[in-house]
Amino acid sequence: MKELLIQTAKRTGLINVDQLTEFFESNKDTNERPDDLLLRCPYFTEESVLKLFAEALGWEFLTEVPSKAVPAEFVEAVPATYAQHHYLIGIKRETDDELVLVLSKPLDTNAIDNVSKMTGKAVQAALSTRTAITAAIDIAYEQRTTVIEEVAEELDSQNLDQLIDEVSTSDDLLDVVNRPPVIRLVNDILFRALQLRASDIHVHPYETKIQIRYRIDGILYDTLNLNRNVLPLVVSRIKVMAGMDIAERRMPQDGRCSVRLGQREVDLRVSTVPTSYGERSVMRLLDKSTGLFGLDELGLWGEDLKKFDSLINRSHGVIFVTGPTGSGKSTTLYACLNRINSAAKNIMTIEDPIEYQLGGISQMQVASKKGMTFSNALRHVLRQDPDVIMVGEVRDIETARMAIQSSLTGHLVFSTLHTNDSAGAVSRLLDLGVEPYLASSSLLAILAQRLVRRICSECKQPYKPSPRELRELGLGDVSLSGSSEVQGEFFVGAGCDKCFQTGYRGRTGVYELMMITQEIQDMIYKRESAGIIKKLALNSGLRTLRMDGARKAQEGLTTIAEVLRVTQADVI
Repeated sequence: MKELLIQTAKRTGLINVDQLTEFFESNKDTNERPDDLLLRCPYFTEESVLKLFAEALGWEFLTEVPSKAVPAEFVEAVPATYAQHHYLIGIKRETDDELVLVLSKPLDTNAIDNVSKMTGKAVQAALSTRTAITAAIDIAYEQRTTVIEEVAEELDSQNLDQLIDEVSTSDDLLDVVNRPPVIRLVNDILFRALQLRASDIHVHPYETKIQIRYRIDGILYDTLNLNRNVLPLVVSRIKVMAGMDIAERRMPQDGRCSVRLGQREVDLRVSTVPTSYGERSVMRLLDKSTGLFGLDELGLWGEDLKKFDSLINRSHGVIFVTGPTGSGKSTTLYACLNRINSAAKNIMTIEDPIEYQLGGISQMQVASKKGMTFSNALRHVLRQDPDVIMVGEVRDIETARMAIQSSLTGHLVFSTLHTNDSAGAVSRLLDLGVEPYLASSSLLAILAQRLVRRICSECKQPYKPSPRELRELGLGDVSLSGSSEVQGEFFVGAGCDKCFQTGYRGRTGVYELMMITQEIQDMIYKRESAGIIKKLALNSGLRTLRMDGARKAQEGLTTIAEVLRVTQADVI
């Protein structure tokens, strides 16, 4: 084989022949296979070595492995752990029915024989890099269907002590071989949640059943019923994963852990509370692989984006992002920090909890039980010579006052408030006890936001709204034939397999950006009501949440029903 490789290198010039000959000569006493030797050789890249083997053996080399070509019978016959360990995946060509086994180790004949036995088919070998094969494995095994009901039926009254012994610290959800039924059941529940892009999983006990519910794009769906008897096992398994006390069932508990889905790392935040029918558990899923959104990906309209972009580069002042829980405030703040992050700026955050790690930014976790509250943490952060500070939430007068005073001493401060609209944030600050002169002189802008579901692109179809819907949207009896092609053209999703039959897939934001002008500063100083401030802002060009939603409905991004669901009517 070594001689064949040297001859192939001479013929093709894929790698340096002299280096190859010298490397083989220096390793002539080893019993290692030539492929293992060469793949560890520092002289050559993995790709060049595999191309050399492909030429020598007359096999095909694939730069990318098409995950759609992986047949279902391969996924069912070959466990994910075996494919991951040996770096191999099977694909089928459209032209013939033969199974092609793509390997990263050309001379691993045992793996070829084993896959042939597992699948019951003759296989033809091909080569590709580990990275390409791993990417195909992750996608192919994510598509497998979970049979949760069958696993649930397997469950019997297992010994809880035995359950604890069988738990590993960080599970790969693709690894389901030889697992105890309860571990497979919880893994499958998590696996299905990630397939459906769920943000939360609810394990809700009732008198006669357990209801598994997923929150997808902000809406809760009932997805699965389990037998009431498996509740202690399921909750205990979740507690063990999150490092919680499984013996404590009468007090609420919080925990966190990480699970893997192939190469994807997913953080879980777990909460359990006792109810009349047993412990209820909620898991929040944070998929690290999705990455952070850029400021231009959030859904801000062009003119608002320009205004907001200019504000976040100011040297001092306060910018508030407002909205209810789950309206995307943290995502917006992370996008702002990412936009202005540079070596020239010292950026620090105080969060509860830290949702995503930001490179080059110091992030602090609030720990109220240990006395590290938002206001306490902010006091210490100010001694760290920061340029930009992000305070996760303003909950009390002390935090509000310190955040505002920090901006007056030359810091740019980002924070969030729980209010319905932008003008309401001003009233909220004054109600907390912030002096009007402090609020008026420090505020730069207030961004109110909501999340609306996007229409699924796979099943999008035109829709003609009724006059009542148009009036509610604030468009009145407008003509549906506007000056541009897009204006006035509305759509809905019919529902398909890609969007879980909902007609929606993914979300975007609707925004209300209130710039604090000199006139609004005067109004704040005079303690005017939120209604009067909003009316003044509207006259200055403010677009309300519903107006922005109507614009996005006309653009075909979302539906009228969705805008009406998440925004209030504009009554001034």
